[in-house]
This record gives sequence, C-alpha cells and structure tokens, in this order.
Amino acid sequence: MAGRLSSQIQFGPFLPSQFDQCISEKSNFLYSNLGAKLFGETLTQTNIKFDFMKPQECVEVCRKTYDPKDSTSMRLYKALLQGIKLEYNRYWYLDNIPVIACTNTLYGEHCGRSFPLGCYFTDSQRVAMICRVQLPNAPNDSVNILNHFKFKIFYVQVGPSKYHITLVKVIPMSIGHDLKDLKCNIDQPLTLKKELSEPFTIAYTYSVTYEEVKDTSLNRRWSYLISDEPNAKIQWVSIINSVLVVFFLTILVAIVLIRTLRRDFMRYDKLDSEPNETQEEFGWKLIHGDVFRAPRYPMLFSVLVGSGMQMALMSVITLFFSCFGILSPVHRGAFATCAIAVFVCLGASAGFTSACLYKFFGGLRWKTNILMTGLFVPGLVMSVFLLIHTVLLGLNSSGVVSFTTILSILAMWLLVSLPLSLIGALFGFRKRVITVPTRTNQIPRQVPPQACYTRTLPTMLLTGLLPFGCIFIQLFFIFNSIWGQQLFFMFGFLFLVFVFFLNYRWWWRSFLTGGSTTIYVFCYAVHYYIFKTQYKGFTSGFLYLTCTALVSSLLFIMLGKFYTFLKRCCH
Repeated sequence: MAGRLSSQIQFGPFLPSQFDQCISEKSNFLYSNLGAKLFGETLTQTNIKFDFMKPQECVEVCRKTYDPKDSTSMRLYKALLQGIKLEYNRYWYLDNIPVIACTNTLYGEHCGRSFPLGCYFTDSQRVAMICRVQLPNAPNDSVNILNHFKFKIFYVQVGPSKYHITLVKVIPMSIGHDLKDLKCNIDQPLTLKKELSEPFTIAYTYSVTYEEVKDTSLNRRWSYLISDEPNAKIQWVSIINSVLVVFFLTILVAIVLIRTLRRDFMRYDKLDSEPNETQEEFGWKLIHGDVFRAPRYPMLFSVLVGSGMQMALMSVITLFFSCFGILSPVHRGAFATCAIAVFVCLGASAGFTSACLYKFFGGLRWKTNILMTGLFVPGLVMSVFLLIHTVLLGLNSSGVVSFTTILSILAMWLLVSLPLSLIGALFGFRKRVITVPTRTNQIPRQVPPQACYTRTLPTMLLTGLLPFGCIFIQLFFIFNSIWGQQLFFMFGFLFLVFVFFLNYRWWWRSFLTGGSTTIYVFCYAVHYYIFKTQYKGFTSGFLYLTCTALVSSLLFIMLGKFYTFLKRCCH
C-alpha cells in the first residue's frame, strides 16, 4: 500500500497517481474514517504483490511510457520531474506497518520512514542520504528516478504455519533497465531528461527476500520504529529535565508562599497583642473586596473560558485513551477522529462553564452568550480550515477534503455540538450563582501604580518563558513529527506557572498569563520554519504559518482556562 507523498520543500501532499506511480487500476482507499479524511491518511493499492515466504528477484511492476506527442503523458512526465525536484517522498505500508527505507553508509545502516521519488542533484538544496549513497558520482543538475526496490521482510513464527510480519525494509535504487531483457544487477542509473524528443519508458521492478527474526526485541510489530527512532534517548533526557525543573520551581514557590504567610501571621499576632493600635490593612486584605469584581468584556472572557474547558476535557480524554493503547498508530486517523468526536460531544461543558461564569459576572445578554459559546471558537477553526482547504484546492493537492466530509463536519458542529452547548448553557443559567468568600465592594478600589515588570504584557512574557523552557526540546520532536514525518510517541507534560499580584484585575491577566507560553511556541514555530524546513514559496509559508497560528490560538485558550481556574481557586 502507498500513502500520500509529501515534501520538505513544498507544502501540500499528493497522491501516487498524480506522479504516475504504479498503482492498481482498482485502487482502494482505506482508513476512510473522519480523521483519516481530514489529514489524508488514506492508502492506495499498488501493483507490487508478494507471495509470502517466496523470494523473488527482479520482478516487473509496471512500465510507464511518455510520448512527447501525447499531451497527457507529457503532463504526467513533467509532474514526475517536478516531484523529484521538490523532493517528494514515498510512504509505503505492508500488512499495516510502515516500510522502512534503508541504505548502508560508512557509519552503519541508515533508515527512515520514507524515501524520495528520485534524486535531484544541485548545489542549492540538500540531497537525501539515499541519493548520496546510491548515486555518488551523479553530475550536478541531474534527475534520477528510483525505480527498483529491494525488499527484506522480517517475520516471527507464532504457531504452526502462522507468522507475523514485524519489520519491512526496502533499499530503493536507480537502474537503467534493458527493456528487452530486464536485469536488476546493472550499475547504470536511470536519468530523466528535461525534454523528450522521442518516447521514453521507465520500468519499475522489485526484489524480495525473507528473514526470520531472532532478536527478541524486534519480535513485536512497530517495536523497531520506536526503538530506532532518532534521538529517542534525548527525548527521555528532556522529559526528566523538565520534571526536575518543575519540581524545583514548585519547591521555590512553596518556600516563598510559606514565608509570606508566616510574615502575615506574625503581623496578625502583633495586632492582636496591641488592640489599641490602628489596624491598617495590608497584603491580600487590600483587595479582598474587589478580587471577584467582573472583568472588562465579561462576555468574551466567559466564552473563551468555556471553550477552553471544552478543549481541556477533550485533550485529557483523548490522551487517556492514547495512553492505554486504544488509539494506536495502527489505526490511522483514529486519534483525530476520537478528538473531533469528543470535542463535539463536550459542547455541553463549554455552554455550562460559560453560562455559570457569565451569570456570576452579572451579565444579562444570556442569549448572546449561548450563541457565542457554540459559534465563536468553532467558527474560527472552521473559517481557517476552509481557507487552508481553498489554498490546497488551488494546488490540486490530495490534502483537499471532499465536499461530503465538509458537510459532515458542519453537521456535527451545527446539529450536535451547538445544541449540546445550548443545553449546557441552560443548565448553567439555572444553576445558583457561584458563591465566593468575600463580598464585592460597590466602589472599586484604585489600583496603585505598578512597576513595568508587573504589567500585563511583561507578566505574560516572563511567566510564559519558564514553562516554554521546559518544553522547547520536546517541541523540536513534535514539529518533526508534524512537518518532518517522524514518529512521536511521547505525550509530554503540562506545566503551570503560578504568580500572585496585589491587583484585583486578575481575570484577564490570569487568562493571558496562562496562555502566554504559546507566544513562545509560535515564535519557535517560525524559527523552525526558517532554519529547519526547506519550504519555499509564499503558498507553503502561508499554509505553514496559518496552521501554526490556529493551533497556537487553540492552545492559548486551553492553557488560559487552566490558569484562570487555578487563580480563582487560590483567591
């Protein structure tokens, strides 16, 4: 089975048929769940067929002939040339496990989850390891296609006449076959011409061998992918480092709080021992009558907190299922499908949280609150999704979502999530107002002048820096899994930074402070785009930054909700 092809230079996946690969005439698209359709996790049946335990040598898969007099074949030839120059990579699967592309180097075997359509040698861009090893003497500005594939299938016997495939390796090669007598032991590579003056034929071939697994560490499917994932040890070290940083920061905050409380208790004891002295308020007593005063723009605040609650619960539930292996990588698209389904079903939690908070603030426009909770954040996501979809449609990319899938998403949003949000909001408005330990003064207390570092923007930047320092190493691997097509099997940690200020205008500050880490996440994404990826052109940059901005915004809302909840509990 062949997955969609993707590139590190141009944003936008394509199907194998768009590069004229050897696919079955009755091409089957599997994994047609909602998540697979949204993210293009579909597989196409190829013409490569194996008879298990029967080695084969130099078997022809198909032939592709390009006639300069035929406009259709020349369009496919130009697409193939362009795909090689843009470094589009193949992703193959056998028995529902990824095929690993390997090549032998001076430092040992080098393997990866994908391999290129072909090799394009130029001074202006990086050349894949497979190309450097297979074609060491290729001239500059030459285009060679990888048209021969040496498979090695590893298996383990689990019973009488019962076997499990545990690993599949392939060595792609470029061979200029003699079309009259196909042989695969030719050292001459197949070079593609920029312009054709006569019909040109490409023969695709493969060989396959089998080997029984003796290493017990590789007798389980996917075990090689996890154990051999690059920098896996670095991920564990970074996780341990993050845990230690959070642990010591927690101890530091606890020490500061204990010293502050001890100082306050000493003052109270002193006042109790001197009853005739004038009792001057200090510390938290200065703002106890204003701490629960409604913030500015209570409608928007309650809507964002409600949506943050919905996304937080969705993340917890989805990650819970993932931790227990229910959403494994074997079931492609299952993670995204589960996340979408859980998000839709949790519309009631958003409506309930938003309504309770808006009622606590004394808001009167409850109908507007109900509609905004169900429409604002999902509508923002849907708008960005349609924008990205339109751009991919212009690129003729396989990432384009079908019209029926878009209708399904709209139906889930408007017919399931929105009514649930309405029901949750009705329960929230009928619930008693949230009780607080102090009464809010009628006249707001004047906030004293603050130092520049205690204002909202500096506070956001300073408090967001600490948790970002704990996760930035993990971010590298997460971005590699998204944009570099590498496996990521760690779920990471959620870090919260707690800050107290003598300022009752804490509602928006707590929300913005909690989400401030995503500012650094977005900045890191820009850094990753500039220095780590090879995307070129306005369209690729626009799609990359749009996707990153959308995810950062949703993460901002979710983390902001967490921090608002903590601050309200502590106050």
